[in-house]
Amino acid sequence: MNKLAEMVQAQLLAAIENDDLVLPTLPEVALSIREAAEDSEISVSALSKVIGRDAALSARLIKVVNSPLLRAAVEVTDLHTAITRLGINYSCNLSIGLVIEQIFHARSSAVEQKLRDIWANSLEVAGISYELCRRFTQLKPDQATLGGLVHQIGALPVLIYAEEHNELLSDPVCLHYVIEQIQPVLGDKILSAWEFPEQLIKLPGEIQDLDRRTDKVDYIDVVQIARCLSQRGRSRPLAALPAYRHLGLPQGTELDVADLLEARSMLR
Repeated sequence: MNKLAEMVQAQLLAAIENDDLVLPTLPEVALSIREAAEDSEISVSALSKVIGRDAALSARLIKVVNSPLLRAAVEVTDLHTAITRLGINYSCNLSIGLVIEQIFHARSSAVEQKLRDIWANSLEVAGISYELCRRFTQLKPDQATLGGLVHQIGALPVLIYAEEHNELLSDPVCLHYVIEQIQPVLGDKILSAWEFPEQLIKLPGEIQDLDRRTDKVDYIDVVQIARCLSQRGRSRPLAALPAYRHLGLPQGTELDVADLLEARSMLR
């Protein structure tokens, strides 16, 4: 690790420790959607009203429903039908993920590009997580999708910090290193501040531990394998990972990555 990376890492860790680092806040519409989701009796019409307050979000949800993976015989053109097709739980979690995308913006073009890359990868991991969950577990695919969308959320404060420190911005290798080192602890902190579900709150930190073992499969296993699949140049065979065994995935043969990667189109 070079001197600059060491210095930045020390500064960021001190800022986290002293609560001096400004963490992104969850947009108002996401809080409203989450509140709505907690009402087990909520109707499609009531949820449509909540989501419908954000025109861009409504358009994105309709686009998802009409994506190749979900497309039905008739094109969906209204929010009520889109939510009916997706189901209330999936609509809520996907909407929260899509609202979070709006936070991924920056003033400088270098940081903006990095944010776009991180978001594109998060979308891919979310799509693969959905398919893994649906095919191989009894867990909720919508929750796995949300896990995939936020697994790199801790990179946001690092990149916002980089905008104020040109020396970090001008050294992409150093910036990448600092993001990799710091984002897990920041991700856990952000999801905790956002009061995310218990099963996802430690996901950004624990997903890094490829030797992680649990008694039964969980969302961290799912997103971890999805992330490994999205990283084409893997250092370890998938079948060697405990998470692979937790999911009960086929032994002796690697998963059909191309097949699973088709899932990412549903979120684009």
